[in-house]
Amino acid sequence: MSSDVKRALTTACVALTALAALVTTALPAAAQAPGAPTPTPGEKVADALRESPVYVDPAYAGSVPPARQKRLVRQIEKTGLPIKVALVPIVQGDAYDGEADAFAEVVHDRVDRSELILVTGGDRWSGNLNGFEWPDDKQQARDAVGTVGFLDEFKDAGLAAQTEKAIELIAEGDGTKAYEDATEHLRDGNDGGGSGSLPHRPEGADEESGPSWLLPAGIAVAVALAAAGLFLFVGVRRRGRGRSNRYPSATGSPFAHPQAVFAAARTADEAALRRQTEAEVLALGEAIQAADTSSPGMQSALDAYAAAGKVLDAGRGLPDLAGVLALVTSGRDALEGTASPLPLCFFNPLHGRAQLRIHWRPLGRRDQLHVAACEECATAVRTRRAPEVLTDDLDGRTVPYFEVPADRSVWAATGYGSLLADTDEEGLAGRVGRGDFSRGRG
Repeated sequence: MSSDVKRALTTACVALTALAALVTTALPAAAQAPGAPTPTPGEKVADALRESPVYVDPAYAGSVPPARQKRLVRQIEKTGLPIKVALVPIVQGDAYDGEADAFAEVVHDRVDRSELILVTGGDRWSGNLNGFEWPDDKQQARDAVGTVGFLDEFKDAGLAAQTEKAIELIAEGDGTKAYEDATEHLRDGNDGGGSGSLPHRPEGADEESGPSWLLPAGIAVAVALAAAGLFLFVGVRRRGRGRSNRYPSATGSPFAHPQAVFAAARTADEAALRRQTEAEVLALGEAIQAADTSSPGMQSALDAYAAAGKVLDAGRGLPDLAGVLALVTSGRDALEGTASPLPLCFFNPLHGRAQLRIHWRPLGRRDQLHVAACEECATAVRTRRAPEVLTDDLDGRTVPYFEVPADRSVWAATGYGSLLADTDEEGLAGRVGRGDFSRGRG
């Protein structure tokens, strides 16, 4: 992320945290003196970190009780390093749109220290602890903290134990080597992901502390609209980082007009993307007409062509247009006889053809999914950053498309092809043909 985008993102986050503070005045709170200003979430955390190097949100009180907090403080003091720990739920719809990087920047600005090592809770993507360091990476904090999620003995450990290990690795000052050693099996694997390609989600609050999520949840709902604006801002800026090479014009490309599709996807202009998907469907039809009718994949190509036309006619929004592109891709693969082709990128099909398959664990789930990802998204998952995802509308909320219930979205149910087994003869086109797409429109 460029420095300009970071500054813009930080400014937007600060504005959103101020809005969140206004909303929270309507929620039950400790009595304050008349006229006393209500601190923003970022100010509250920063103020607490000036008094103690450890701040634990009430939502995590069951996992990191006061006794463990004191132990963390003593551990930090022994290191002699400027380490601060801020264990705060970072979830989609909050003032930081579920991104630990944005939260860390806000806290850093408000703590106002030239040297700072910050350990934060997991974000809405990885759920793993995150490490940040200013002004440089002398202690290799990011890699040190990230290592914890790949250590087998800590995958099912509590949040307190994970934090203690993170501080220990930071103090050793060799986080990059520790991270490389912990992830060596992933680089040696053939699937590009491995069983630990996404760090394990910290336990957060245990079952007994579940109700303590109500306050942050209330805030999240109240600022959802503002956070959605931030999410759109970030998404548009990220899309501006050219993707012209994602759709090469060489023979075998899944698209007939790669540059035009790329331009429409980058700007997220629904009207422009619709025009290009129409062109892709027509181009697939022409390719089918020109192909040998005895081709083994002819029937599959015809099915994909029919399904793409159906979705194009009835579709609404970018998720459905992305579905058209996924169907066109499968149709061309069938026509060309491509063996075991990878589908479009699971996280955002507008990124183009996936480059590899990785294991990914959705936030809040213990099971992993084996999904196809473009190189950029796969790298983001491995380095504990949030991949850029395609969003959809769920009851008035903007959410990652795969968070829509499977019975309401054929795209969520199939991951645009990523979640279908290679042996699945029905495929994406078959599901559209049997009515899965139409039922999701109801």
